[in-house]
Amino acid sequence: MSAPAAASAETTFEENERVARVAPSATLAMKARAEERMEAGHPVISLSTGEPDFDTPAPVAEAGIQAIRDGFTHYTPNPGIAELRERIADKFARDNGLSYDADQILCSNGAKQSLALAVHVLCGPGDEVVVPAPYWTSYPEMVKLAGAEPVVPRAGVDDDYRLTPELLDDAITDETRLVMLCSPDNPTGAVYPPAELEALADVLRAHPGVHVLSDEIYERVVYDAEHRAFASFEGMKERTVTVNGFSKAYAMTGWRLGYLAAPRAIAEAAGKVQSQFTSAPCSISQKAGVAALEMGDEPVEKMVAAFRERRGVALDRLDAIPDLPCPRPEGAFYLFPDVGAYLGTTAPSGKRIETSEDLCFYLLESCDVALVPGEAFGAPGGVRLSYAAAMSEIEEALDRTAEGLAALRR
Repeated sequence: MSAPAAASAETTFEENERVARVAPSATLAMKARAEERMEAGHPVISLSTGEPDFDTPAPVAEAGIQAIRDGFTHYTPNPGIAELRERIADKFARDNGLSYDADQILCSNGAKQSLALAVHVLCGPGDEVVVPAPYWTSYPEMVKLAGAEPVVPRAGVDDDYRLTPELLDDAITDETRLVMLCSPDNPTGAVYPPAELEALADVLRAHPGVHVLSDEIYERVVYDAEHRAFASFEGMKERTVTVNGFSKAYAMTGWRLGYLAAPRAIAEAAGKVQSQFTSAPCSISQKAGVAALEMGDEPVEKMVAAFRERRGVALDRLDAIPDLPCPRPEGAFYLFPDVGAYLGTTAPSGKRIETSEDLCFYLLESCDVALVPGEAFGAPGGVRLSYAAAMSEIEEALDRTAEGLAALRR
């Protein structure tokens, strides 16, 4: 018998041009780096991921368990079971004053998939998509994967990180096909007041060929602000895709269940794409989603109250650090301080801190605190920290951060 052939070298290939343009998720990369350090025995506190630290509410978990007991473990219709889509339609009518039929709603494997489906349906090569910064890391990458070009107007700390009508108007061209909005916002926690949303809608009324993709996944996580669905403004429902889901409000991140509501033709087109990529979301998760929409508000309100308390403590800690301005967020569970005063400094090791990424890795390696650099969000002067963590961890992490920043030489 002849000897086995020698193992061949690793296969090389020419990567699809669109895939080559896509950057990996920076939030997941920081999470992985922090976990590596934890595994090496370092006492890392991670404030880098956007995941509630609460358990899924008991009625929701029990509905999932009951679905398994009942044998509800097979394929469902591609758009999602009728019962879930009807409950989602009820939710839009009750909470947002919007009327949708069940066939205008598509359930997906997480809100991220709904966003990606909408981008691919509405955009293609040669199109431009307005992606206001700071933005969630995946928005521009989804646009690139669709073959379109992200156009990035930047709102600064003086604007509380909210897109202004002037910035929006300047960003729209004849090639613009879509504007992406997020309120409450990730990464900043900013909530657009209704008057500001109306001003953005007024700009868009002059551009009838432009659609809007409104990410409202943090809708229930608001404090002293009013959430308004963008589709509820005059003339916007007919051109808006609203994306939402269950992960943030109901602590259901691992259940992977999101949805979109849109004009019927867009919802059908998104469903067509989903049918070829993944088909329907998990049957068990869909039954859990029904239970989430049918249960009372107490579990959600309890979680939001805890986030409000943590926000106050985290803001107080940040306010005590010199030269670290941070707008007061009115939603989600993030803070996005401006770290510009600490760029250009030198660490005790002698390493220069030139970027927010340098700063985040310095804090990870020197203080065992994991944050996410602003470069990931199109805002290189900031960093994102999540206060969806235990109060003791937030306090300790920000004490360490204060010490680490004080040690930098200017």
